[in-house]
Amino acid sequence: MSKPRIYADFLKLDDLGRLILVCVGTIEDLEKNNIKLEQGLELTFYSNDGDDFGNTDKLLADGVVDYDKENERWVGIIDESTFRHESDEKLAVLLVSGGLDSCVTSAVAKSHIQKLAMLHISYGQLTEERERKAFNDIADFYGVEKRLDVSIEYLANIGGSSLTDKNIEVTKADLESDEIPTSYVPFRNANMLAIATSWAEVLDADSIYVGAVAEDSSGYPDCRPAFFEAFEKTIQTGTKPDTNIKVKTPIIHLTKAEIIKKGFELNAPIHLSWSCYRNEDLACGICDSCALRLRGFQQAGLEDPIPYKS
Repeated sequence: MSKPRIYADFLKLDDLGRLILVCVGTIEDLEKNNIKLEQGLELTFYSNDGDDFGNTDKLLADGVVDYDKENERWVGIIDESTFRHESDEKLAVLLVSGGLDSCVTSAVAKSHIQKLAMLHISYGQLTEERERKAFNDIADFYGVEKRLDVSIEYLANIGGSSLTDKNIEVTKADLESDEIPTSYVPFRNANMLAIATSWAEVLDADSIYVGAVAEDSSGYPDCRPAFFEAFEKTIQTGTKPDTNIKVKTPIIHLTKAEIIKKGFELNAPIHLSWSCYRNEDLACGICDSCALRLRGFQQAGLEDPIPYKS
């Protein structure tokens, strides 16, 4: 699994050949990614590197954190077999709807991987334009240039969901219900993952990040961990022999409150995200997505930065 990444000066070593973790860049990365150094913490260290032709790249190496008691400082023990250049690393494709969960998932991915591509898929949903704006705002925030915005409007033609069928009302949230809500779009995530897999294979990516949450799985069967495990097997079966794409769902076992806290820890641009199923100007506050989001903020003891209808 990818490890959190921090800067370290590979020329600044102690007598035992350990990295001395006191550089300004190191401290900045620790603060930015809210990483607390502790004994045995596994990290990826990076430093700037270049060749004789003026080309620059980042040199990477995996290692663990150790505490130097004699000098009262943190050091890093590098696994020399893991030295590599960032340009050699594989790309990750992120499915980004523009909602809270995909926003925080983007922050998690960015803390582990630098080479990202973001995929946005619209499907004829009521808030399509607002979600597209959120997607582009999040991609801009992280400086992601490689983007793909596609439509699978045939899901609206198929119908069966209040998000795509104007004849079906977007019902008010009932967070205690075990019934599948009207906002469920039949097998939507399978359609999206299929597109993400096609793009990932073309880009030679080795992972697809999805902001799925198991807390939602009582309502959305294609958000269950078992679904993603099964789809990863489908990818292995249906792609080229040398393709090795993993489906990563880093927040799937978190509650909404925990996701929000994680987002704040990683400085995720939650203020740019959009969750409402009904409106594109002010969030309604009463649809399933808004209700889950608001309850999460309340339980986290934090204030939601997006505007709601009063």
